[in-house]
Amino acid sequence: MKKNKGFKVTNENMQCLGFQFELGKEFRHEGEIKLCNKGFHFCKKLIKCFDYYNFNPKNRVFEIEHGEAIGDEDDKMVSDTIVFIKELSWSEVLDKVNTGIGNSGYRNSGNWNSGYRNSGNWNSGYSNSGNWNSGYRNSGNWNSGNWNSGNWNSGNWNSGNCNSGCLNSNLPKLRIFNNETDTHLEEINFPDWLYFDIEEWCDFDSMTDKEKSLNPNAEAVGGYLKVLDYKEAAQISYNNATKEDQDLIELLPNYDAEILFDIFGIDRRK
Repeated sequence: MKKNKGFKVTNENMQCLGFQFELGKEFRHEGEIKLCNKGFHFCKKLIKCFDYYNFNPKNRVFEIEHGEAIGDEDDKMVSDTIVFIKELSWSEVLDKVNTGIGNSGYRNSGNWNSGYRNSGNWNSGYSNSGNWNSGYRNSGNWNSGNWNSGNWNSGNWNSGNCNSGCLNSNLPKLRIFNNETDTHLEEINFPDWLYFDIEEWCDFDSMTDKEKSLNPNAEAVGGYLKVLDYKEAAQISYNNATKEDQDLIELLPNYDAEILFDIFGIDRRK
């Protein structure tokens, strides 16, 4: 058999559509082969396998060799002969389907994404080209909604910034501490400690035994992305700030220490 390479995914029992495979054994289909019908199917590109199989670490992934094949080299192909030559670990799979660093999803070209098809960084949604988005198809940053091209939107289809509704293109007047103001976001000097991350990269050597057991791929990628409780992350950022930066919060319009405590758990009440 001519040694042409490809990839194939099976279930955890090394079966596909009820057919039982074995590592190192040559399987041959007698008679005509037909795409999506007769023969042994595989993909030249590993990422394409997951168009047909769930992206799930319980499934098993193999490098294969095959004989003469028909089909689309950029999609699915079928051959009369197949040999499973090597099983890939899940960390090897992640390395092959992502071009960024520390991604647990797939088709990510950015870094530390847990969603799919992100070209930015730190996204937990999918199809985002910006950063820190938890929604879908955002080209801006820090959006928790969907289809936003601006920043800091929690609604949908906004091209402006700081909108919590839908289909807005302007910048709304700002509500601070539960009350309206006559200012916009860009006119306010917020303390630096308010710009905190709820995720932080934890190097493998700094991980606890429990964290290592909960993140089996961490050693392969050098660590894991630790998700912090919102108030915990805010408190850490506040504690690391200078007293001058901490005190800037009281210069904001409508400042209310009780509301600050309610939001962040940071106690500046007199």
